[in-house]
This record gives sequence, structure tokens and C-alpha cells, in this order.
Amino acid sequence: MPPDSKSKPARIAILGAESSGKSTLAAALAARYGTLWVPEYLREFVETRGRTPREQEQIEIALMQVRREEEAAPQAKRFLFCDTTPLMTALYSQFYWERVDRRLAALVRERHYEMTLVAVPDMPWIADGMQRESDEVRHAIHAMLLALLDRQDIRYELLDGGEARRLASAAALLERLP
Repeated sequence: MPPDSKSKPARIAILGAESSGKSTLAAALAARYGTLWVPEYLREFVETRGRTPREQEQIEIALMQVRREEEAAPQAKRFLFCDTTPLMTALYSQFYWERVDRRLAALVRERHYEMTLVAVPDMPWIADGMQRESDEVRHAIHAMLLALLDRQDIRYELLDGGEARRLASAAALLERLP
């Protein structure tokens, strides 16, 4: 074990379909543990460009997400909460374009998270301009996500219910980490 490994934060992936409470949960967990969270870059991309991404931009979105994660890690304490990962970018690529760029697929394979939390889409769906499509898409993405995690043998924990329940459930799971 490298001497600095204890000082590295445990990276926690928070995944889920659109409008499933990922950002709210990531912010609440960061506040609870006095640490940082990495917001979803896609939201910023859509807001600054005034449009949804094109297929060839998916790899750049995923790379920026990773870059921001790497920049935040040295300042994080115990945990770094990641509001999405390249895996979700790849999943959306598969959903919208029926393929995943080989560089994006490689990026997904090389990323590791100590825990993966999946937000269940059981709260009301809220339209959010260009970034959110529909409740039907949200549920389709959720089903695809669970199938992908199972295929890739990535252990995950489902979080459902209201904000307080999700936060309490996540905190109980996080306390089990070494």
C-alpha cells in the first residue's frame, strides 16, 4: 500500500437517470461529511452552449468530468462525491446514438469508485429545459443503468425515498467503508 493511500479520499459514484436527485444527494453528503462533491459537467455544458451535446462531444464531456474529479480529490476529506461518472456518459451515448466511442468505453473501464450509489427515479419528474427529456426516458435510462452495472459486475446500492431517507441510507452505507 503506498504511504499516501490513506490520505486519498474514497471516491463515491452517484449515478442515476435525469431528475432522480443525484445532485441534491451529492451536495447533502458533501455537507454532512465536510468535504467536496463534483457537480455534473453536462449541466454546465448544456447551459453554456444552449444545446444538448452531439455524439462526438460525449468523450470531451466525460474527460472534463474526470478532470474536475481529479482537481477536487486533493482537497477532499475522507470522501469525494462524484455526481455522475463517465459510465453515465457512455450509457447516454448508447441510448441516443446506439454506440459508444472506443475512447469513452476505455475511460469507463479505467475509472474506479469505492462505492456506487444509484438514485431510484421514484420522485416526481421535473422538466429542466433541454437537459431532461421525459419521465419515460428517465425510467428507461434507470433500467439500462442497472443492467449495465450488472453486466460490468459493478456492485451498487439503490437509494430510494425522499431526501432525508436517501441521505440516511447513504450515510449508513458509507460508514461501512474502511
